[in-house]
Amino acid sequence: MKAMILAAGKGERMLPLTKETPKPLLQIGDKSLIQYHIEALAEASVSEIIINTGRFGEKIEKVFGNGKEYGVNIRYSHEGSEPLGTGGGVLNALPLLGSSPFILINGDIYTNFNFSSLNSHTDNLAHIILVDNPAHNSNGDFTLHGGLVGEKDKIMLTFGGIGVYQPRFFYDGDKQMISFIPALRRVINQKKVTGEHYQGKWHDVGTPERLRSVNEELL
Repeated sequence: MKAMILAAGKGERMLPLTKETPKPLLQIGDKSLIQYHIEALAEASVSEIIINTGRFGEKIEKVFGNGKEYGVNIRYSHEGSEPLGTGGGVLNALPLLGSSPFILINGDIYTNFNFSSLNSHTDNLAHIILVDNPAHNSNGDFTLHGGLVGEKDKIMLTFGGIGVYQPRFFYDGDKQMISFIPALRRVINQKKVTGEHYQGKWHDVGTPERLRSVNEELL
């Protein structure tokens, strides 16, 4: 199974740290955010990784190259200075991803999730990872009942930015998806999305304050 790491965002919430550095290259401890993903995917025997890039994308490619040093093959889907969004970014990369299910990971999370566990969910249209609600998303996003993801209930969880998807998920009839979350909600309402509650290490490090907090926790 292939994997795609979303790394094309402008990183505006991370300013001034992203003034000259793409967000995926910001450091947690002694490694960049994206390096943790690459190493975890390699450990899970995922050997083909696609990284979409935007502003400063050449810096990511310069650091990781073809991935040989990490035991994987990395290819890049360049989007230019204006990100295409999650849906548009995946559509742009589909020629590299192929016709089989693939893992999709947000580039601005820090986690020790075991990606090999997703191998058992490749028959689903989409299978997503939900986590306990962080302080900045206390109301949560979705609920989980009997392995099916739903929209509203008393107990809500947060979408963890990790999932495995069939390529056809990114098409709505003959239309190509641009807005990812509305499309995900629509398919959830059709009861076509499975999920699981992950309770291990997970952080959304989308702001300088959260990045600093995770680094302090490591220390």
